[in-house]
Amino acid sequence: MAISFTRSIVDRLNKEIAEIHDKSLNEKKKAEKALSKINQLQKDMKLSTSAHDLSSKMSRISKLKEDIKQINFLQADLSKQLVTKNTLLNQQLPKVQQLGVDKKQE
Repeated sequence: MAISFTRSIVDRLNKEIAEIHDKSLNEKKKAEKALSKINQLQKDMKLSTSAHDLSSKMSRISKLKEDIKQINFLQADLSKQLVTKNTLLNQQLPKVQQLGVDKKQE
């Protein structure tokens, strides 16, 4: 296998790993934001007097909790993808090093 081919695989894997990290970070921020909104809504519920207002806030909290659940599923999937990509990368790195050594010996 040519070193340029292997190098391109390594570069692609590094790029994909960076993208997964970015997605994971964005999802973590979304979850934190949703938790913050839930906390604020719970505080606001204590001050609410109308049944409609309470119901609305409870519905919003339920929606945010569902969003957090979806984010957690996505985070788990991203973690699996990250493990897979890192494994593939670790399989390719010795090839690049070996090809680099072989190239220098020629």
